[in-house]
Amino acid sequence: MTKLILSTGNIVSGGPSIIRKPGTFRSNLELTNSLRSSFSAAQQASLEDEEYYARNGSPPDTGAVTTTTATTNGDAVNGHANGTTKTNGIHNGVNGISNGTTNGTSGQRRPALASWTHRDGKTLYVPRVDWPIVAGQATTTTDAETGSTTSGSSSGGLQEEASQYDTTVKLFFLPGALPVESRAQYAEEALALVFRELGVESVDLLVLSFPGMSFEGDCEWEADKINAKQGNDDEEVATWAAAAESLHKAGKVRRLGVAEFGSEKLARFVSRVSVPPAVDQINIHNCCNVPPPLAALAKEKGIELLVHTDCTDILPPGTLRELLGQGLQGAGVLVDEDGTASAQADALRGDLTPQWVVKYTAVVRDRGVIENKGYFAGALLHDE
Repeated sequence: MTKLILSTGNIVSGGPSIIRKPGTFRSNLELTNSLRSSFSAAQQASLEDEEYYARNGSPPDTGAVTTTTATTNGDAVNGHANGTTKTNGIHNGVNGISNGTTNGTSGQRRPALASWTHRDGKTLYVPRVDWPIVAGQATTTTDAETGSTTSGSSSGGLQEEASQYDTTVKLFFLPGALPVESRAQYAEEALALVFRELGVESVDLLVLSFPGMSFEGDCEWEADKINAKQGNDDEEVATWAAAAESLHKAGKVRRLGVAEFGSEKLARFVSRVSVPPAVDQINIHNCCNVPPPLAALAKEKGIELLVHTDCTDILPPGTLRELLGQGLQGAGVLVDEDGTASAQADALRGDLTPQWVVKYTAVVRDRGVIENKGYFAGALLHDE
């Protein structure tokens, strides 16, 4: 089995603009559009590097992969993309990258998977992550071509000291986050990625979102009543103790929160946990008002109520496979399930199970400006 780690990078600055379409599931669109942009930017950078090395020599041997079943003889600007590769891994007609048609689907040539992703054991990072260096931390880098080493340091993922930010992390446990005993590991993995991306050692708030939870109804009273029967109390309490409370006790998270807990769910939950949530996020886009019983309970227990616009089913399996598949807007990482679309030789095969998504936000405290925001997602590819 292969673990996939998907990342958007910082979607606040740099890279293509993210267009938010109107509708209920804004956060889902933000995630999927951001991942698609991240994959596309990484692939384009790989092709540009390939073109540069083709003109100037001494490239690594990571030529783009082409498929024999596709139409591969489309005219390029300075050559014909005829489905053959040179000995140095560079496609003939590389000067016409944008016009060659070699994958038979998108009309654009995709680079080899290894050129824009990174494999670490059984973990595949899509795309490769260029981790920022924590301020003051010296690093040693080895050049793959010459073997020479250089040292340096960087300011890290945030522009100022970590104490100048309010950092919030929301961890979505997807239906595939099973067994429940593994959720503590997922939380550790997700937080470790965020820490490394932001260059911090702790965050201010961690909110857990459990599968099967929503806050929907014709009115706030109905939404609260329906919510009382959702989810699984035992699994949520066990996850909270193993994941959230352990991170809090370790000093990695200062405050804890839950999402989509109505008055009855929250009352039962608080009575069973050692460290009660300081925050409850609810999505009231349908009912528009906070249920009075929930408002009263939150006031009594000192729990802050926050409103969010995240969708409940943030990354369904079909959506993820489409993002990674061979379609017009796919990254070409996975072979399509039906096998009808032609795939490049290094595309992966297997059943895909999304397990978690983590959303992180760093806000400059004094100015209220979002400086860094992004997502990581974890999935399991059953390829054995």
